[in-house]
Amino acid sequence: MIVETTVPRDDSRHEARRREAQRVRRHALIRVIVVLSIASGVNYLAWRWLASVNWEHWWIAVPLVLAETYSLIDCILFGLGAWRLRERHDAPPITREMTVDVLVTTYNEPLDLVMGTARAALAIRYPHRTWILDDGDRAELRALAEAEGIGVITRSEAWRDRPRHAKAGNLNNALMVTEGEFLLILDADQIPSPDILDRTLGWFDADERVALVQTPQWFVNVPPSDPLGSQAPLFYGPIQQSKDGWNAAFFCGSNAILRREALMQLGVSRYVGDVERAVDRGVRASRRVLARARRAHAREPRVVAALDEVAAALDALKSGLATGEPLADLTYRFQRRIDDVRERLSGEDISALRAELAALAELTGDPETLASVDDVALEALTEKSLSPLAAVESVSLLVNAFDVGRDEEAQAIMPLATISVTEDMATSMRLHGLGWRSVYHDQVLARGLAPDDLPTMLTQRLRWAQGTMQVMFRENPLVQKGLSWGQRLMYFGTMWSYLSGFAAIVYVAAPVLYLTFGVMPVQAWSVDFFARFLPFFVLNQVLFIVVANGRPTWRGAQYSLALFPTWIRAVTSAVGNVYGGRSLAFSVTPKTRSTENRPRWDLVRPQLIVMAALVLSLVVVAIRYAVGQAEGVAPLVNIVWVLYDLAVFSVIIRAVRYSASDHEPKGY
Repeated sequence: MIVETTVPRDDSRHEARRREAQRVRRHALIRVIVVLSIASGVNYLAWRWLASVNWEHWWIAVPLVLAETYSLIDCILFGLGAWRLRERHDAPPITREMTVDVLVTTYNEPLDLVMGTARAALAIRYPHRTWILDDGDRAELRALAEAEGIGVITRSEAWRDRPRHAKAGNLNNALMVTEGEFLLILDADQIPSPDILDRTLGWFDADERVALVQTPQWFVNVPPSDPLGSQAPLFYGPIQQSKDGWNAAFFCGSNAILRREALMQLGVSRYVGDVERAVDRGVRASRRVLARARRAHAREPRVVAALDEVAAALDALKSGLATGEPLADLTYRFQRRIDDVRERLSGEDISALRAELAALAELTGDPETLASVDDVALEALTEKSLSPLAAVESVSLLVNAFDVGRDEEAQAIMPLATISVTEDMATSMRLHGLGWRSVYHDQVLARGLAPDDLPTMLTQRLRWAQGTMQVMFRENPLVQKGLSWGQRLMYFGTMWSYLSGFAAIVYVAAPVLYLTFGVMPVQAWSVDFFARFLPFFVLNQVLFIVVANGRPTWRGAQYSLALFPTWIRAVTSAVGNVYGGRSLAFSVTPKTRSTENRPRWDLVRPQLIVMAALVLSLVVVAIRYAVGQAEGVAPLVNIVWVLYDLAVFSVIIRAVRYSASDHEPKGY
């Protein structure tokens, strides 16, 4: 668990030196273990690939060695992070006045819960303004809040019939109507400590390039056994501290303070970047578009002449881009020239039509024929959509590519990332790409409510994983400009970890296949195997223990394997969303206790099937021993493997049977 400690500012020099010496020794030990662990892992995997794969059963042997390779990469990424583990204590003192907006985000959470958080936010000692961002636009919540001097912000009409982008859209909307230099963001259930700003704002004062200070998320309704794995002490500790050492500690959606200047720079730069990319795509496609249009309308001299004018306008646009003229001016002049061509062609058509109508009236001797044609209707034909040039679809698409507006969005500037169902990781990665810095302040300064049943926990974990994978597929950190290689690897490491669901299937299947059917993926469980595997395994366990520094890691290790169906679903659904265009709905984690008390065994059916297979394999190998078909060390190794897997999956039984009523929150 995260132990809340405060080091007094008047520490003696002796105590400071002692603590620094202890930190140096611990970091040196971590680095030694990292080197040994990576070296032993590379040695083991090299032997596995080159000398031990049982090609007779390649269909399980190759997946197993691939899964082990995945795990080695995972261990290397963890070790590289731990290499620079950074432990921060008190923030530097605040030396100037700062303006702060405290934003409490909500959609449909209970009113008393939201108001409890808002009242605690109002009680924060450092001067600030408190706002409730109510995406549910509830009149009763507004009345309660305003009666206590708490501001309420809801979406404007500009968001009607446009993408809302869930929590990211809620925050982006609030950014445009608040003014504070800094923003403390809280989920509806996260009760802040009165001194949260006093203890964190100093990081911004000490370094004007700090854009984000993230503090841990700590939950009051979690028993010491933590059957749902909610506290995540490894992540809200060594992992974030490791990322902090590489300036890659990232925003976790709540309990964080952000600098408005950094967010607005990010929003403007993304807007400009999107426009520049659209213009660049249009310019690169222009020649092909115009060539096809000319071929399609070769027998229409007027349209061909108009296309020549479009080509001339594009040449002028390209020249302006090459000389660095303002993009808005260039695109405006380009679109204005296209409008002139459209209007001229439409005017010619209107004049010809009027002449034909006049001739018809004279021929028929009926002047009312011309009068019956409404002048307003004729003028309407000059609209862009009815212009002969607009009928050339490819040219119309080309013109739209140079539109610098974002009419499809409620607002052009969107500082919080909207590319995934979670706004946090992508936002901080983009901030780092612009050269901003982040801080992980490892001190509990807000306390919230964790999921209190299995269905809620699975909903939450799925959303986190889906959001992370969406970011990976859309903005892979390994190829993002502006990030250092350390930052790229730290972000990639978090994304990589969610691929563990596929490796988990192999790790479970391999021992079951051997014990049940005698299918052996390794050529021999020999001295060579143990001499290479055991050092790698032991060193990794030691590394986790030393890095954790007394924090429990077993529950996190259990869920990294036991939730394999959730991780697989997250990856496949994110692929379908990013590359297939399938929708991926945002699900708010429920903050109210489920009224359904029966255990939801149906939610863990794949895990139960796996556990049954593991138990069955033990029964089968017992029978094989009884009849003399099993001998040697190989069955024993796989029996131990199966017992370990069963110990890991046992957390699922506890999670299904867990009742939050057994642990009421105290002091919340």
